[in-house]
Amino acid sequence: MTHINPYAWGLDKNSANFVALSPLSFLERTAHVHPQRTALVYGRLRQSWAETYARCRRLAGALAGRGIGAGDTVAVMLPNTPAMFEAHFGVPMCGAVLNTLNTRLDASVIAFMLAHGEAKVLLTDREFAGVIGPALATLGERRPLVIEVVDPSAPAGQQLGEIDYERFLAEGDPDHAWRLPADEWDAIALNYTSGTTGNPKGVVTHHRGAYLNSASNAIAWTLPEGSVYLWTLPMFHCNGWCFPWVMALTAGTSVCLRRVDPVRIYELIREHRVTHMCGAPIVYSLMISAPPELRAGIDQPIKGLVAGAAPPAAVIEGCEAAGIETTHVYGLTEVYGPSAICAKQPEWSALPVVERARLNSRQGVPYPLQQAVTVLDPLTMQPVPADGETIGEIMFRGNAVMKGYLKNPSATQEAFAGGWFHTGDLGVLHPDGYVKITDRSKDVIISGGENISSIEVEDALHHHPAVLSAAVVALPDAKWGEVPCAFVELKGGSIVSEPELIDFCRPLLARFKLPKQIVFGELPKTSTGKIQKYVLRERVRSSSAIE
Repeated sequence: MTHINPYAWGLDKNSANFVALSPLSFLERTAHVHPQRTALVYGRLRQSWAETYARCRRLAGALAGRGIGAGDTVAVMLPNTPAMFEAHFGVPMCGAVLNTLNTRLDASVIAFMLAHGEAKVLLTDREFAGVIGPALATLGERRPLVIEVVDPSAPAGQQLGEIDYERFLAEGDPDHAWRLPADEWDAIALNYTSGTTGNPKGVVTHHRGAYLNSASNAIAWTLPEGSVYLWTLPMFHCNGWCFPWVMALTAGTSVCLRRVDPVRIYELIREHRVTHMCGAPIVYSLMISAPPELRAGIDQPIKGLVAGAAPPAAVIEGCEAAGIETTHVYGLTEVYGPSAICAKQPEWSALPVVERARLNSRQGVPYPLQQAVTVLDPLTMQPVPADGETIGEIMFRGNAVMKGYLKNPSATQEAFAGGWFHTGDLGVLHPDGYVKITDRSKDVIISGGENISSIEVEDALHHHPAVLSAAVVALPDAKWGEVPCAFVELKGGSIVSEPELIDFCRPLLARFKLPKQIVFGELPKTSTGKIQKYVLRERVRSSSAIE
């Protein structure tokens, strides 16, 4: 007699017991429960959650009125301003996909992203006109509708939009009848990687992952309802690590900051009693290096998530002295930003600061709603011994992992080989189960939280007629965490100085990608002529050197 599973009969999904997971739900709930609570602060602006919800619905309605919907891309080139925050809700509320552009990139890369992502609409700020103008000029008929976000505090610059943001919002209805995605697997965002080889890859993320990673952020950080969050982290970076959605989940207040400035940071912390912030080690270094008198009158504890290169002991110690409790997180664009956390153990607090720094610099354990992060042998796909010495590749698995790379099935397949997401970062697994990066297989330099491709910098150097060969590695830097250091071998009889070579690269590279140091001499090579980068890393004692 055939056994019938009683739990598989008459218990189907329906609209009463299954709703697509989306962070858009967070905004709707908070606007209903806490309508008058402050959602956004920017200059003199104080905007409630009810007002924010209405504006996001206007944005969704205006986009829909222009024919924007499922399968369409809306790009934004904006600093940390209210419009950038609103785009994280208004764009997906009409079914479209949000593409936040890195404001530090050059025109050619931005043009590629707009074309590759097939952006139908672009929200931009006059500060970036010098980049956006040339990028748009190359698109021809593929030029998107350009909406100008007018900000009186923006630096001088040409306004490129056909319509300004406020006039565009006026086209929409504050009661626009938006809907949750038909499928929680639907795309919510498109974020381009820095492009370690060739053109950058477009990381496509989904509503379900954005929902779960937002909740993970709140759970892992024990983020209380009504917290006050300072936007020192760029919202373009992995959608601000999902924190626009996190703040809607926790009904908190977002204090927008157009650019990182220690004086302004402390002013805002004092004025608005900021409780939380995120950023790369450089942000915290700037804060603790600022004159102590800037901290006068700040008595509330501040919690900070830090990612990128592990913060040195001096930064952790300085943050503690300044009343900032830092927690190290790890992730990539492909896993929605932070997806692992160096979860602190109570007994660590009694240890000396150097030992605490060593423990806290590890990449850690999975986020609460991420299934797994571990170190595997990429050939056998078996776990490496948890001995803190055996090197493998750090890999993720879970619901907070991207859908894949846009229009790049081969790269997607390679990234997911063996049923895990391959980060390209090499690491070890410690006996307590915590992961630690030891090297980066793709030679990516993490400077101020931004990824820099060593290959891209090398290519720029190779364009100089005097350069025979070049290799770029990460040089530890107290301010930025890591910066590019170039080792250059010149052609016989050629002469070029370090300043001349750096100046030569300026038109070819974004400023933060320029080599900060150039060392001339013969490069170490294998018998087959391959440059031995590990030797160069050892010379600079790079944080990515194999220990």
